[in-house]
Amino acid sequence: MVHIFNKPWVGVILCRQQLGPHPGLVVQQKYLDAIVAAGAVPVPLVHQLGEDEQALAAMLARLDGIVLTGSYSNMEPHHYGETGEEPHTDAGRDRLSLQLIAAAQTMKLPLFGICRGFQEMVVASGGRLHRRLHETGLFAEHRENKELPLEMQYAPAHDIQPVAGGLLAQLAGEGVQQVNSLHMQGVKALGPGVRMEATAPDGLVEAISLPDHPFALGVQWHPEWHSRDNALSRALFDGLVAACRDHARAREAV
Repeated sequence: MVHIFNKPWVGVILCRQQLGPHPGLVVQQKYLDAIVAAGAVPVPLVHQLGEDEQALAAMLARLDGIVLTGSYSNMEPHHYGETGEEPHTDAGRDRLSLQLIAAAQTMKLPLFGICRGFQEMVVASGGRLHRRLHETGLFAEHRENKELPLEMQYAPAHDIQPVAGGLLAQLAGEGVQQVNSLHMQGVKALGPGVRMEATAPDGLVEAISLPDHPFALGVQWHPEWHSRDNALSRALFDGLVAACRDHARAREAV
């Protein structure tokens, strides 16, 4: 529904993080800032929703869109057919994100996945991930230099080429764009349920969408960083919020 002051509600997934002696569920402020700046209200989606089908359905009925954020954690590899341990996992987030993606597809609820969220969309659609891009010998370096100031870590790192006629090209144009790069994992194979939206110069898939959906976009980079200062980032968040408003109006008209 379109809420007070015509601002849609956008659900934002949280991440497990240890806060001193206590486990916590957190989201970095930059994602909230980007959503608010684009004209929507962020709503936290706690992991417990993934364990309560009725509560999750009740929450989804009140939302106008979903954002799957980036994270310091990685998906557990069994979700995409691999074995062995993976450091820095978040099983509660995995469980909830996969349910949210499935619900977004069924409900045609606008969905925007960023970095880990992009990878969750890839896996939910039957794809697979490289767990260590830098060890494959196939790609350029996509990790950030953590010794640099944040402004430099999030600076443009490489080009992407949007696919002509895709959702990303509709939002930002078909010309080459520059994006930041702060990830260790990446797409190994896409499943049958996705459409490639952009690639990096080394061939790595940088964006996908879900077909037969008005707005379900995933990007490997971080558009939430100073989102209003970058034309591509503004286009992505403005496109998301516009889709959320459209979804709300269509639902209210039923």
